[in-house]
Amino acid sequence: MLRLGVGVAVTAALSLIFTYLVRYGAHRSGIVAAPRKDRWHSRPTSLMGGIAIYLAFVIGCFIFAPDLSRAYPILIAATLLFGVGVVDDIRQLKPYVKLVMQVVAASIVVFGGLRLPGMIRTSWGADVLTIFWLVAITNAINLLDNMDGLAGGVSLIACVFLAITFLVNGQTAEAALPLILAGAVAGFLRFNFNPASIFMGDCGSMFLGFALSGIALLSDFGRARNLVSVLATPVLILTIPIFDTLVVAVTRKLSGRPVSQGGRDHTSHRLVALGMSERRATLLLYLFAALSGTLALAVRQMRIWGALALIVGFALSVLFIGLYLGKVGVYEEGRNPNREAGSGTLVDPFGNLSHRRRIFEILLDTLLVALACYSAYLLRFDGDMPDEQIAIFIRTLPLIVAIQILSFLIGGVYKGIWRYVGVNESARLAVAIFVGSAVSGSAVFYFYKFHGPSRTVFILNGVLLLVFVGMSRISFRLIAAVIAGQRQPTPDARPVLIYGAGDRGDILIRELLNNPAYCYQPVGFIDDDARKTGKLLRGYRIFGIDDLPGLISSHDISEVLVSSLKVPESRLDGLRNMGVGLKRLRINLD
Repeated sequence: MLRLGVGVAVTAALSLIFTYLVRYGAHRSGIVAAPRKDRWHSRPTSLMGGIAIYLAFVIGCFIFAPDLSRAYPILIAATLLFGVGVVDDIRQLKPYVKLVMQVVAASIVVFGGLRLPGMIRTSWGADVLTIFWLVAITNAINLLDNMDGLAGGVSLIACVFLAITFLVNGQTAEAALPLILAGAVAGFLRFNFNPASIFMGDCGSMFLGFALSGIALLSDFGRARNLVSVLATPVLILTIPIFDTLVVAVTRKLSGRPVSQGGRDHTSHRLVALGMSERRATLLLYLFAALSGTLALAVRQMRIWGALALIVGFALSVLFIGLYLGKVGVYEEGRNPNREAGSGTLVDPFGNLSHRRRIFEILLDTLLVALACYSAYLLRFDGDMPDEQIAIFIRTLPLIVAIQILSFLIGGVYKGIWRYVGVNESARLAVAIFVGSAVSGSAVFYFYKFHGPSRTVFILNGVLLLVFVGMSRISFRLIAAVIAGQRQPTPDARPVLIYGAGDRGDILIRELLNNPAYCYQPVGFIDDDARKTGKLLRGYRIFGIDDLPGLISSHDISEVLVSSLKVPESRLDGLRNMGVGLKRLRINLD
């Protein structure tokens, strides 16, 4: 372990030195990325940072992992792509040329005897899947290199979790590779994190993506308890680049844009469009990469039944995040003739057709009903379902799903709009779940003559289904709340106080927080009711009228938004005398 630690430190130091030299040389030679409309940076920035990553990694491997012959095909193929990337950074290559070279590099790895973990070594299908994996992750990291420090940081996190996976498997020698690569990336990140003074370029992103995907092939079963977790581990560790690639590819296709065309429509760009700073958007994606890596380690220690439930639940969470971010407007109007005028949304898979939304909701609820039932069995039998219970689950699941979905339909669950789910909709959902669970449970027990099925399973099923479906209905609100907590005020946002900490005040502050275009930064509320003073509404403090002069002075407030129509003009005259402008919110709650 000491040798590994020394290897990481030495590689990081080499990367620091090489990055500094490459940055200087690229700047002097004019090898820089000039600002473009479809790119994020706003000033000329040195390219070729991938040279530093490559040199530090190769030197580190020869010093600290010289006997790892299994990795030679990966190093040879990655070197080939590094060279292709260098050429592409100097003179742009056609996308199909890079794709051909990526397939050639992947074929070298397969010819060297490496396959995806758990695959049959002599199967042609395993060869095809392995080539697809290598090419896909290479391009995923290449696409992820769209904001300062993003591709490098996510790759660094992936390296750490790959190393942990090797160590857990008892593969100490193999663990050296991702750790050495992590050191090479860490040294480069010193100059690449926001604000970046050098980019890795295609020579860095293609090399890094191929090296990561190739190193993942070295993993053995080790102490993993099932094949599902072995196959899922590399996918979970690299969730962020895979997620970003899928979203970009699908949304560009649906919006009529070439998939290979660059643009500001990546996950990081959409987070910034929602009001987050570049740095916070990058750090949030770092956090998500760490969470998915932790999940990868967790499923390796679980039985297959529990691992399946956890993976499906995680996949659904990712789906909701993708759908939410997919509705963020990032394309300029009029830039694409294939889209309708006025459409600035990244993608709306349902358009304006409500029946498509309902079909999606029914399909989603079908999956959630099955997941709730499956999870109920897992909880009842402590994650180890007996064979007879597995047979009961498989046989009765279609009946349970059919009855529950029918209960949702009759109960009016599909008449509501997710974004505006309230108490009435929640009560309707709870009743539909209770009725559906009771009827399906009775039908199953009658079918089995009250022998075999567990009563506890159906109680747990109802509770879990209420949680799962309820969470799906408020998922967009939860995601919006998380993002709103990280949102930065626009540079020209004016500090403002809201007069009236009641229902209308609640509506007003939600509108301001959800729409940065208003250019208001709420400071808090003021209210005549002394009982509300000092309390919080939507996380903002409620002040008394006597606090107003001090707030105006300390926060440079020039405007107060009046949320209530019942405030008499005589009282507002006192506010005007303090030198602030007043605006009323005209809305009827009756």
